[in-house]
Amino acid sequence: MVKRVRQGPPARRAKAVRDATPRSRLTTAARSARLWLRELGGRTLALLAGAVIVVAAVAVTGYFLSRTETARHLPDTRARSYKDVDACLLTGKDGITAGTTAAQVWEGMQDASLTTRARVSYVTVTGEQSAAHARPYLNSLLQRSCDVVLAAGRPQVEAAEQAAPQHRTVDFVLVGDSGSGSEDPGNGTKGTGSATNAGSGKDPGNITFAPLGDGLRAEVAHAVERQVGTRG
Repeated sequence: MVKRVRQGPPARRAKAVRDATPRSRLTTAARSARLWLRELGGRTLALLAGAVIVVAAVAVTGYFLSRTETARHLPDTRARSYKDVDACLLTGKDGITAGTTAAQVWEGMQDASLTTRARVSYVTVTGEQSAAHARPYLNSLLQRSCDVVLAAGRPQVEAAEQAAPQHRTVDFVLVGDSGSGSEDPGNGTKGTGSATNAGSGKDPGNITFAPLGDGLRAEVAHAVERQVGTRG
């Protein structure tokens, strides 16, 4: 005789769970989710949505910033290599301020640097504007082994013209028709110049004069290019 065991409520619920199909389980999960969302309320849902949007925006911004920072620190493959030749400018107290003669000279030097790959720099004479006061500044350029020294402004030109005979290995480019004919730093006018040196171009020694005028920039560029070219 077979004895039947009557299943109680817990056993029936366990069997129902085991027999449930995947679809019914999905339906149950969806119903639970809807109930949970309904309990949260509209305001809470809005806050959650806003939080998700903020997190997404931060993630996107961080991605692009990381790309920008990486690009910013990449080495410049177009970085210029310079020759071991230095062209140095000695100017008056105004330096290379726009509108000054020295500014045109500096532009010409930069043009020559692009062509020859020579290094260019400048030093400003501060304080008293005289040849004697400019001489220590000039000496600093010579001690730095400047290969080409340019001078703009009457005191600077006079100091360079006086020093040129003692520094034959250095090429000097002086702005003006001669040392005494360069721009007067006091009133911006030209001096009387020297009839012997005016327009003579290359001095028999190591001096080249770059005449004042509209073509000063190009004249300086050509003078520097010539001097750098002779040094290989």
